[in-house]
Amino acid sequence: MAGFKVWLKAARLRTLPLSLSGIIVGSAIAYTDSIFNSVICGLALLTTLFFQVLSNFANDLGDAQKGADNEGRIGPERAIQSGAISIKQMKNAVIVISIASLISAASLIAVSSSGKGLSFWIFYLVLAALCVLAAVMYTVGKRAYGYNGLGDVFVFIFFGLVSVIGVYYLYPENISLTAFEWKLLFPATTIGALSMAVLNLNNMRDRENDQKVGKNTLVVKLGKKGAKVYHAVIILSAVVSMIAYILLFQPGNYFFISLAIPFLVLFVHLKKVRQIDNEREFDPFLKTVALTTFLLSLLFTLSCVLYHV
Repeated sequence: MAGFKVWLKAARLRTLPLSLSGIIVGSAIAYTDSIFNSVICGLALLTTLFFQVLSNFANDLGDAQKGADNEGRIGPERAIQSGAISIKQMKNAVIVISIASLISAASLIAVSSSGKGLSFWIFYLVLAALCVLAAVMYTVGKRAYGYNGLGDVFVFIFFGLVSVIGVYYLYPENISLTAFEWKLLFPATTIGALSMAVLNLNNMRDRENDQKVGKNTLVVKLGKKGAKVYHAVIILSAVVSMIAYILLFQPGNYFFISLAIPFLVLFVHLKKVRQIDNEREFDPFLKTVALTTFLLSLLFTLSCVLYHV
C-alpha cells in the first residue's frame, strides 16, 4: 500500500494555488459588494482543492492507461508511471476523492442555500457533478477531451467562469440566477486565460511525446510556433481583461496599481517563452505562471479589502 508521502506527491501540490485563484477573486468581488461570508469562502476553497486533487489523480490514471506517461515524457514522473501506486489503487482513489468532492460541494451548497429555493440546489448540484466529470474525463475514458484538443476550453470554463462567477453567486442571500453580473466576466476571463496558459506550457513541453502517443492537444494541432503565438494571445487577453475590469468597475481604487507586479512578471515571461527552442525549458515556467496567477488573485483581494476598509 502506497504511503502518505507518495499520495501527497501524486496530488501535485504545486497545482493547488492556481486552482484556488478563481475562488479568491470571486470572493474578493463579493467582499466589495458587501455579501462576503467566511464560512462559504472556506468551504468553497476546500471543495476546489478536492476537485483539483481529483483532476490530478485522474490525469495520472488516464495518461498511464493510454501510454502518455512513458520514458519520452519530459515532466515530473507520475505516481503510476514510477510504480509507486498501482492502477487499481489510483482507480479507488479517484472514486474516494470524487465522493469527498461531492460531499464537500453539497455542504457548501447547503450553507449557501438559505432563502434561495430548489432551483438553486438543482443548479449547483448539477454544476458540482459536472466539475467531477470534467476533472475525470480530461484523460480517462475513450472520449477523454484532453486527447482531442478541448482541454483549453474546459480549463477556461471551470478554472475561470465556473470558479469566479460560480462562487460569487453562493454569497448573496436572495438572488435570481437570471440576474447576471456582467462585471464578473472580466476577472473570470483573466483567471481562465492564465489557467489556459499553464496548460499550454504543459502541452508545449510534452508536444513531441503527446504527438507520438495520439494525445492531440491544441499545441499538437498548432505546432511549436503557433502554440507560442497562442500563448502570447491568452496572456495578453488576461492582462487586458483585468485592466478593463479596473477601469470600468473600480476606477477610483488606486490600490490596483499593485497588479503591475504580476503583469510585469507575465510580460518578462512572454519574452523568455518566445526564445525557448528546447521543449524541456518550458517546464519551470508552469510554476512561474501558476504562482503569478495566485499572486495576482491575492493582490486583487488585498486591493479590494484596503479600498473598502
